[in-house]
Amino acid sequence: MKKFLLYCLAALMSAGVCLAAKPDAKQTTKTTVFATDIHCEHCANKIMNNVPALGKGIKDVQIDVPTKEVTVIYDASKNSDENIVKGFAKLKVKAEPKPEKK
Repeated sequence: MKKFLLYCLAALMSAGVCLAAKPDAKQTTKTTVFATDIHCEHCANKIMNNVPALGKGIKDVQIDVPTKEVTVIYDASKNSDENIVKGFAKLKVKAEPKPEKK
C-alpha cells in the first residue's frame, strides 16, 4: 500500500512539474520600434522613469537617442501599438510605430 501511494505521489508531482514548465500559449510577445521626437538624455530618462505610463504588459524598453527610436517589447494580449502611442502622449512624447522591415 505504501508503494502504491508513493507511486501516485510521484506521478502527481511529475505532472505538476510538466504543467508548470509548459509556456502560456495565450502570451505573445511583440516588439515594435517607435519613431519619436526625443532629442536628449533627459527625454530618454523621462520615458524610462515612467514605463508604466506606456500601459500593461511592457517587458522591455530600449531607447536610441541619436536615431530617435524607442524599441518596446510587450505582451500583445495586454497591450497594443495604439495604446503605447497614447502612453507616450501622456508623457508629452510624439511617437508612431515604424513600418516593419520584411
